Amino acid sequence: MRRNGGDLLVQVLREAGVDTVFGIVSVHNQPLVEAVARELRFVPVRHEATAVNAADGYARASGGLGCALTSTGTGAGNAAGALVESLSAGTSVLHVTGQVESRYLGSGRGFIHETKDQLGMLQAVSAYAATILDSETAGKTLRDGVVRALSRPGGPVSVEWPIDLQYAEQEIAAEELVVPQAPGPDAGQLEAALAALAAARRPAVWAGGGVARAGAELLALVEHWGVPLLTSNSGRGAVPEDHPLCIGNYGTSPAGRELLGEADLLLSLGTHFRSNETGDYSMPVPAAHVQVDLDPAANGRVYPATVPVTGDIGEFLRAVTESGRLTPVDAAWTERARRTRERVRAAQRHGLGDHAVLSDAVRAALPRDAVIARDVTIASSSWGNRLLPIYDPRANVFPRGGGIGQGLGMALGAALADETRPTLALCGDGGLAVHFGEILTMAQEKPWLVLLVCNDGGYGVLRNMQQANGTHTYAVDLVNPHFALLAESIGVPYRRIESADQAVAVLAEAASLQAPVIVEVDLVAYGPMRTAFTPPVSVPTES
Repeated sequence: MRRNGGDLLVQVLREAGVDTVFGIVSVHNQPLVEAVARELRFVPVRHEATAVNAADGYARASGGLGCALTSTGTGAGNAAGALVESLSAGTSVLHVTGQVESRYLGSGRGFIHETKDQLGMLQAVSAYAATILDSETAGKTLRDGVVRALSRPGGPVSVEWPIDLQYAEQEIAAEELVVPQAPGPDAGQLEAALAALAAARRPAVWAGGGVARAGAELLALVEHWGVPLLTSNSGRGAVPEDHPLCIGNYGTSPAGRELLGEADLLLSLGTHFRSNETGDYSMPVPAAHVQVDLDPAANGRVYPATVPVTGDIGEFLRAVTESGRLTPVDAAWTERARRTRERVRAAQRHGLGDHAVLSDAVRAALPRDAVIARDVTIASSSWGNRLLPIYDPRANVFPRGGGIGQGLGMALGAALADETRPTLALCGDGGLAVHFGEILTMAQEKPWLVLLVCNDGGYGVLRNMQQANGTHTYAVDLVNPHFALLAESIGVPYRRIESADQAVAVLAEAASLQAPVIVEVDLVAYGPMRTAFTPPVSVPTES
């Protein structure tokens, strides 16, 4: 068989350990899709954004590379929003998109699927983007893209491939994939950090998404030092959240603020200090702040860093623990961490009322390593992002950029990355409707996936926000399908939760099916939270 660009892509993906690819077939990517479908697993999603979201979820759950295939022009444009999410999260995604014939590139003559400056668009929403310009350098361009996507801090790489060059004959040979290691911390910065850490009496640690590969080192430091661990949403799971010193994603809670206000030093690790997780930067941070990040521009960008450290977080934590310079803090501060952990959870449980039972039921139904992919919805933003324990960073999948409607696609990718355990997609009815067609992908591919739909008949977060501001509600009510009939029409099991006393049994039975299943939570019947959830964003007011 004459080998073309599709066979080259398969070879490069195999070198990267990729066995599943997500996308939509088109006249401008057929050679690529044909080879992938023949040699690997091609998952035909219903929208190009989902191709990237699914590749993103696959990468997060596997710890490796995800791959999405789209068409040129509108297809590539459809993928752009999901690339923004991958860029926000620094996920290792290779996005390969078609392009018009190389002789027509940039001609502006209206060739089918042609768009103005597609490469410029891709550069804006990717960590890196490139064009394959000839068949001789196609392999080098693809492999360079894979290495860039896998190198920390990561992010999506987009490669556009003219259709004539996809069909061009290729000489294919295996190559070893070499991903460079992240640099360690500078000796001078490390010494300054050690001196500051050793002088602290009431230190606290704030862990962001940069600790995902440094969980063992972080756990060793926290246990040796005896200090409280706060995390961003992205930092969850690096230290299992049932650990007594892990306070978790509660930095802006009253008890979390109180603890940070009493701390005399903060060690922050690989974090953006996002506005929604710091109360629009109102969260107190001690004057002494050791900030460690791979990106030198991150240090001091939000909160002043008295001791900035640039380098690999795992190496930094290992060096600190092995230095012998840190002695355990006073037992009273360690006990303060344990009490704060209990206080924040008890306070949230009180505010959730019976909705805390949904969190407990999800955790009871799933194994510790099961991926919990959460869309932007009330359930996720309240208990899913905080109270629901996460034990592994690969299980912590959610849209870090805050975009609605990406949860099911991410869950599909995560579920197909490891089919030995169930995956949960936690979605609201509003977010689910954004890419509703992916329910058909779920039915077709049959992953072990529990789709938990919290149905309140609209955009509940914004409805609560409007009501809290004392205005009438507008643009938030939505028409939804009859989910039982929908499930029946596509051959997927359906279950329903109408009250707290049903949650544990229904979710346990759904997770045991080892198949896709839709579980609807009828929130009207279930009843409201004791304290209505509103998003942590500031609304300008007239002076």
